[in-house]
Amino acid sequence: MKILISALGLALALALPVPAQAQFGDAVVIAARDAFNKKDKLGLAGLKSASVGHPLEQWVDYWELSNRLGEASVDEVEAFYARWRGTYVEDRLRNDWLLELGRRRDWADFAKDFPRFRMNDDREVTCYALLTRAIAGEDVAAEAAAAWHAQRRLDDGCNLLATTLNEAKRLPAAEIWKQARLAAEYNRPALARAAAALVGPDEAKAVDAAFDKPDKALEARHVDPEIALLALMRMAAADPDAAADALRSRWQKKLGSTRAALAWAVTGRQAAFKLMPEAYGDYRQAWRALRKGHAPDWTDDTLAWAARAALRTPADEPERWFVVQRAIEAMSLEAQREPAWVYWKARALQARARPGTKGDAERATAQALLQSIAGKMDFYGNLAAEDLGLATPLPAPPQPLQKAELEAAAATPGFERALQLIGLGLRSEGVREWNFTLRGLDDRQLLAAADLACRHEVWDRCINTSERTTAEVDMAQRYPTPYREQVLAQAKTAGIDPAYVYGLIRQESRFIVDARSGAGAAGLMQLIPSTARWTARKIGLDYKAELATDRDANLRLGTAYLKLILDDFDGSQALAAAAYNAGPNRPRRWREGGVFEAAAWAESIPFAETRDYVKKVLANAVYYGALLNGQAPSLKARLGVSIGPPPAGQSDVADLP
Repeated sequence: MKILISALGLALALALPVPAQAQFGDAVVIAARDAFNKKDKLGLAGLKSASVGHPLEQWVDYWELSNRLGEASVDEVEAFYARWRGTYVEDRLRNDWLLELGRRRDWADFAKDFPRFRMNDDREVTCYALLTRAIAGEDVAAEAAAAWHAQRRLDDGCNLLATTLNEAKRLPAAEIWKQARLAAEYNRPALARAAAALVGPDEAKAVDAAFDKPDKALEARHVDPEIALLALMRMAAADPDAAADALRSRWQKKLGSTRAALAWAVTGRQAAFKLMPEAYGDYRQAWRALRKGHAPDWTDDTLAWAARAALRTPADEPERWFVVQRAIEAMSLEAQREPAWVYWKARALQARARPGTKGDAERATAQALLQSIAGKMDFYGNLAAEDLGLATPLPAPPQPLQKAELEAAAATPGFERALQLIGLGLRSEGVREWNFTLRGLDDRQLLAAADLACRHEVWDRCINTSERTTAEVDMAQRYPTPYREQVLAQAKTAGIDPAYVYGLIRQESRFIVDARSGAGAAGLMQLIPSTARWTARKIGLDYKAELATDRDANLRLGTAYLKLILDDFDGSQALAAAAYNAGPNRPRRWREGGVFEAAAWAESIPFAETRDYVKKVLANAVYYGALLNGQAPSLKARLGVSIGPPPAGQSDVADLP
């Protein structure tokens, strides 16, 4: 509904009964958000006046000022800060304003405002802040290089920081080419070109050629080793075998040990991502190319794929576990602390331990690593616990929340605004408001906030808030069972473990009935229209588009589809979860090439989203099984012993949509 607000209209609205006034005010907020998206400055000005006194007035004020921030003054912004002191929109506008000040090159006002930035989670703002410090005479070279290398897209702040330091001779050439290599590894040509341009225009053109036609770039008479390395990295992305051939035939000797090792490692990464058996050999070549005693300067992603390539190598390969351990120990300390790599390092130590008492130290270290993650409520925490012979770790319930704790959460303005925004369909804004309000809360306050979200059936905030607690864990909040009667009935009809269904829904939609993804997936079980239509035909249901977000119809279609996938994949919950997320054709390819330990197969799923999805769905199912049944299949039972090609003579069902 399009709303035109005027002084007369506002006066008439204020004469209405209170419920009607509230409805009018809500409509103003919705209209303001629409006007903000359309960059309607005039409309926003009128809506700002009409929103005065509404609980969400500050959001309308934010949209109005934000939409003309390019022409705003420091005084206007400071007045906004004063009106909404301590709120999310104050800090949200500060983020926007700091970016604007950076674009204006107003370093004096930037330096004054930046210390008040509480979220401080914008990399471009960080680069501008480092630049102000450099201008003030500080040595920020190391911090600047780290921020620049972490850049995901070409932005003004980080590019200006690098340019300024380069002009001042405070950005080493090694850091410039490292940025180009990172850009090549992650296929970010604009970043690579911008980095090379700091060296010179000829280098920028050469980088363009290396990205555009790497094979042609390598055929030139005189090729700088850095450009050749970039070309090989881009060649590997399209054809790892071609890159490996080029390295063997010419470039390994020409590049030098460090560059050759990186070229082989990236070739191995690309081959591993494509699940090619050559990946393991490519990585072995990378290790051999390194000078003795030199640690590899490879990204954590490249090292992770080295470990995954080794995990997919046949069990009788003698160096397999050595490569797994070596790759993990070469990662950053932050990556090494991730449960996945703690677990696989423990497994590598166990596998490589010497027989008898000589291997006691390795086995003890492995045991300690497993114990360090066995209490974590995730995929690898469960695997570690089972390896240690422990039951599924279920925490003791927390002490019941007191009335005062519940009332304090309900009376928190940020939570009130978040729930109002979500109730108006402004979920993105509501989630940001909610998450900002969570900052600094202790376990009891988090549990009370989660309880508030649960009682309002805002299940995603209920779950995500409860997951932030450390010492006190409320399983009913973290693993809620909304629509229990309906889920259990549909799971029974389809012949599927209801804990598995709940585990999947928790990951798919967080129980938001009207959830919609960017790809058009809808409802509790996030069905895309073609899948819903196909499944409806299979089960004899007359399909209509509105069924996608009808709770019961969505559950019926989703469980029926999940059952079809499970049957197609021999009942494997891991394969079925992967198929549900990525489509059935991809897991069919991913199961080819040998027989793999099921956990190793899950870890080597090429798509990061699907890899994370499979782990979380299966871990969720373990906890839902414990909550629903008291005793349920373990994670290893759900994973199965191994995953490989379908049995001989078995033909897959025709491709599912």
